[in-house]
Amino acid sequence: MEKRAQSDGEMLKGTLDMMVLRTLVTGDAHGHTIAKVIERTSENVLDVEQGSLYPALHRLEDRGWVSSYWGASENNRKAKFYRLTAAGKKQLVRETNRWRQMARAIALVMGEKLPAEGDTE
Repeated sequence: MEKRAQSDGEMLKGTLDMMVLRTLVTGDAHGHTIAKVIERTSENVLDVEQGSLYPALHRLEDRGWVSSYWGASENNRKAKFYRLTAAGKKQLVRETNRWRQMARAIALVMGEKLPAEGDTE
């Protein structure tokens, strides 16, 4: 079981920034909410640890892809909220396109039968 968690963590590390940006498309959120949305939308396959999430949020903020501000959480506690910036939206498009290209390439290597790129089937 530990082996699976380790490989999931490695996969997550490479895509966490993109998933955080995607989560913020729907609106501002604090870290706990971001983690829960990723977990819920992945049908609980992905477990976002605080030790990965908060460094990712700081990295995204340093790059200008998210901004942050202090506000009150649902239970009226002080929380730092994150907001997607215009630069973050552009980065999300780039990351999504790169991810789709990589997912397609991996599927081809794994023997999946895929329509040719550009086909609308």
